[in-house]
This record gives sequence, structure tokens and C-alpha cells, in this order.
Amino acid sequence: QVQLVESGGGLVQAGGSLRLSCAASGRTASTNVMAWFRQAPGKEREFVAAISGSGNIKYYADDVKGRFTISRDNAAKTVYLQMNSLKPEDTAVYYCAGGGSYVSRRQNDFGYWGQGTQVTVSS
Repeated sequence: QVQLVESGGGLVQAGGSLRLSCAASGRTASTNVMAWFRQAPGKEREFVAAISGSGNIKYYADDVKGRFTISRDNAAKTVYLQMNSLKPEDTAVYYCAGGGSYVSRRQNDFGYWGQGTQVTVSS
């Protein structure tokens, strides 16, 4: 089994920054490809960013490209999401996902999920 625990969410003003962390434990060899998704109130969960095991391949959703950066520290078994220039529309619960076999934007390609961390951006 793999456990993913997110942290770093909170309340921030528009234009501000937050850094989310996702710590993996357990059978972490199964968490080669990692990703972040988010779910805003009343909306479906959507893709934010994904990263390969080596960190060389990264995908981003169009509306976060240039503002968010996904990275990883394999020694620490942690994936990060640096979020800059935050907007009120970024308000959502952010989920860490792992277990993908290849870098993907699809939720069904990931078998492990964290509990989520709330990000609220005020205008």
C-alpha cells in the first residue's frame, strides 16, 4: 500500500503564493509518476500537473501553465506544487495522486490518492 499526505494549503490573497507538499510512504516504488488534481465546489475534479519519476517530464493544465511548478525530491519521497500569482478561481481542494505508469492527465491512470488540502484564494 501507498499513503500520500498533502500539506501546505491555506488562505491566501489573490496574487499570493503557496507551496503544496505531498509526502509518500509505504510501497513508494509504485508512485513513480505523480500528479496534482483539484476540485472546486460544485465542479468535477480536474488535472493540474503531473511529473515523471525522474522529474524530466512535466505536464500542466493550460490555466496554471506559467504560474504553477511541479517538482519532486525522490530522496525525501515528496512532490511539490509551487503556486504563484494565485487567483480566486484557483480555490479548490488539491489532491496528490500517484501510481501512474506514464505521465498522464487522466485521473483513472492513478491508483493512489491523498485526502486533499484546501486552498482558498481571496479577491
